[in-house]
Amino acid sequence: MLDCIIVGAGPGGLTAATYLVRYHRRIVVLDAGKSRARWIPTSHNAPGFPRGIEGRTLLQQQREQAIGYGARIEDACVARLERVGGGFEAVAADGRRWRARFVILATGIVDVMPPIAGLEAAIANGGVRLCAVCDGYEASDCRVAVYGPVDSAVGHALFLRTFSREVTVIASDDTPGSADALAQARAGAIEVLPTPTKLVFDGSATVARFDGGRELRFDTMYPTLGSTVNSGLAQQVGVELDACGEVVVDEDQQTCVDGVYAIGDVVSALNQIAVALGHAAIAATKIHNRLPRNWREREDLQAETAKDLPSPEGVTGPETPKSARA
Repeated sequence: MLDCIIVGAGPGGLTAATYLVRYHRRIVVLDAGKSRARWIPTSHNAPGFPRGIEGRTLLQQQREQAIGYGARIEDACVARLERVGGGFEAVAADGRRWRARFVILATGIVDVMPPIAGLEAAIANGGVRLCAVCDGYEASDCRVAVYGPVDSAVGHALFLRTFSREVTVIASDDTPGSADALAQARAGAIEVLPTPTKLVFDGSATVARFDGGRELRFDTMYPTLGSTVNSGLAQQVGVELDACGEVVVDEDQQTCVDGVYAIGDVVSALNQIAVALGHAAIAATKIHNRLPRNWREREDLQAETAKDLPSPEGVTGPETPKSARA
């Protein structure tokens, strides 16, 4: 029986791992290799990297940090999460099993991608960007397209007007925009275009082709097609989800199921690396404080003193100040 199973090895999961092993806790990180961060060509808003950092490099450095303190990371796609006596059991698709007193779900989301020929090259070169909060600054004064259902795309386009004078909405389907959304687009000098016949990345720009031969080139395109929340494991153990399928947690990142915590994009919160790191610090510290004490003492004294200690649930170690959580 381990102290904690961490499902997911993105920035949040790896941060939780580092915290817990530095607390001298016995953990395992189960990594399906699909962190959303791997898509990031270069992140310029990750704290501590003034020259930016590529997503895969960030994940590798975090992995090295956690392993350096003794974290155990295993490649595994978890198929089932079940309650067992005194804790939880994670079962991989290949049948491997792990048991622990606590679980941290860092399973993230999967972005719905646009039908662009050359998509991976477009993402690598900035022709397609997935997060306006992360890299809207990098689109400053560029010609920007927002691709998605008109109403949601207009909302994103208005946000991107902070960075660019030229923002265009391209409809992803034939559903007309609402009168309110179209009025907001006009007020923001945002053109709303119908669904294109083809989207393609030509090596330097994302090109939208329309009926009648019209062709427009954009420095970058932001898809707003939504995402799939990886909350299936949470559902298996009865965790509460919100209307969008995201995990509901309290201020300690604990779900409604005692012992199950959730962090990062799978949680109903702002989907940012910095947010996931904060979630991880809170959840890992709370779990450490709830576990039996693991003082570094002489073995002959430990058994005697443990008898007189209050239960871990009664008295805990330092908590993350509420002011720091914000």
